[in-house]
Amino acid sequence: MGSIVSPVISLDGVTKTFQGRRALDEVSATIHPGQFVAVIGRSGAGKTTLLRCLARATTASAGAIHFGDVDLTAVEGPALRAHRARVGMIYQQFNLVRRLRVLDNVLVGRIPHLRGFARWAALARWFSPAERALALRCLQHVGLVDKVWQRADTLSGGEQQRVAIAKILAQDPRVILADEPVASLDVHNGRAVMDTLRRIATGANLTVVATLHHVDYARRYADRIFGLRDGRLVFNGPAAELSDSLLVDIFGEFPTPLEPIVDRALAEAPAA
Repeated sequence: MGSIVSPVISLDGVTKTFQGRRALDEVSATIHPGQFVAVIGRSGAGKTTLLRCLARATTASAGAIHFGDVDLTAVEGPALRAHRARVGMIYQQFNLVRRLRVLDNVLVGRIPHLRGFARWAALARWFSPAERALALRCLQHVGLVDKVWQRADTLSGGEQQRVAIAKILAQDPRVILADEPVASLDVHNGRAVMDTLRRIATGANLTVVATLHHVDYARRYADRIFGLRDGRLVFNGPAAELSDSLLVDIFGEFPTPLEPIVDRALAEAPAA
């Protein structure tokens, strides 16, 4: 028998209430190291709220969230800052300093780990050779080492999102949380970003939890899918088990697919 791998994240009855309305309603699930989890559902289903609870950008109203042995709902002060340093957040709008070079943007990801003079020096954009070498390795992971000296605002949207991923890798996270990371990208750039996230989850054994608007991407790239409807977890299973009838349970209707040309591009592309 193989050894049992402990979950990196455990959610137990997690509830989040806003002004009397339950944005999350007793969500319970586990996520294991190296898993790529896609969170799907209609707008307002609770997808972003779930990510914000995992990042502790907001606190659950009830229930428990464990990262390993740590109850995330109870941590404060230095322990909370340490947690946030180990959780990388990727946003739809890239969250880069557009006038800075690619390398400088990636190096920003190192700041949470620096102390004393090194931290002050980093705020003035001075980093040690070791930090710069690490940033270059992160850019190599996302296939953009040739863009190192370019300003971020000269890159395509997909390239900017991949720089944002490199910045998160420089942060040395335990988990990557991605909130609609490809919503503003065309199919070519969207696939490049999803391929990168999939490769990181597989190659670096990093856990990735991503909210996704298009079910096509979730089915193609995720190991596991969480389907939220009105804050409740109505599906939790492998992507292969997400049938069309289950999609109707999650969305209340069959979700609008990507454009046919996008469907063909996804179907014909080799697996990441």
